[in-house]
Amino acid sequence: MNTRDLSANSPYVPGQGVEEVARELGLDPDELVKLSSNENPFGPSPKAIEAAKAATEDAHVYPKAAHTDLTEALATKWDLAPEQVWVSPGADGALDYLSRAMLAPGDEVLVPDPGFAYYPMTARYHHGEVATYPLSKADGFTQTAEGVLDAYDGERIVYVTTPHNPAGTEFPRDELVALLEGVDEETLVVVDEAYGEYTNTPSAAGLLDDYENVAVTRTFSKAYGLAGLRIGYALVPEAWADAYARVNTPFAANAVALDAARAALDDDDHVDQSVESAVWAREYIAEELDAPTVDSAGNFVLADVGDGAAVAERAQERGVIVRDTGSFGLPECVRVSCGTEAETRTAVETLNEILVELDLGAEV
Repeated sequence: MNTRDLSANSPYVPGQGVEEVARELGLDPDELVKLSSNENPFGPSPKAIEAAKAATEDAHVYPKAAHTDLTEALATKWDLAPEQVWVSPGADGALDYLSRAMLAPGDEVLVPDPGFAYYPMTARYHHGEVATYPLSKADGFTQTAEGVLDAYDGERIVYVTTPHNPAGTEFPRDELVALLEGVDEETLVVVDEAYGEYTNTPSAAGLLDDYENVAVTRTFSKAYGLAGLRIGYALVPEAWADAYARVNTPFAANAVALDAARAALDDDDHVDQSVESAVWAREYIAEELDAPTVDSAGNFVLADVGDGAAVAERAQERGVIVRDTGSFGLPECVRVSCGTEAETRTAVETLNEILVELDLGAEV
């Protein structure tokens, strides 16, 4: 017996974890600087940690109340009806829910290239087909409605990432409106705002009252520091918000994650610290790294170092873990997450030494 043909799906390749790298190098994990997965270097909010610990005491109970509490809190935050908030196990869970709600077998989606590997994966899991639109390094990964519409051919879902991973560029609001006006009314534009807290650009959630073909996905993994608890959500138009009850996996978001996320929403100081630190770090990397970088609005910076795999490998040997972006189709680049001030300075110093040793560098 065999599975169905999954060969079109390239496996998602995460950044290596501290523990596995420490084992490979025979080092103490505390000696490593991990800047490969766009995680929050400050961890979760203390309020979220306290709430998570308390939630474990009732782990034998299904999380109905916790789900309701977080949904209502998010609805208040975004000035939406609770039905418009689709809480999910990570933002990838929200992408799955949207695929379930929108895709019939054979429907096509349009995804950015390079882009998040899970966009095509969720489409194919739900028997959809995948087309791509290019984001060009030569153009600084600029995102425009025209760039998407040139490749658009009536796909059921179009994915937009802002800030974009791995480049960090944004899809400006006026361009997003132009895209919504340019696609068919039965095409859903999914705006992935996983890194939305790190930018001053208004969320696309502000367009939900005006358009029935836009949805926004967000996560608690980045600025809120809850990546390990896998909690995210989608914001959708009121016109079809009731579809959630038909596509939601029962109790998919666990009680610990739900309570931690609810508490994290109340800790503005923690989020502000995380964002301010990331703004400083990405500016420092752009100014001090001896390699061309892309202007980023996320908590990471993409740098053209000439040979990403070689640089990442050499850096890892010295205890600094950065992301080789070969899996994004950018083998000449590395992505450096924003760490604490000390971590960021160490990473830049290490990378600069390696660039001299390898005589590498290129232009973005």
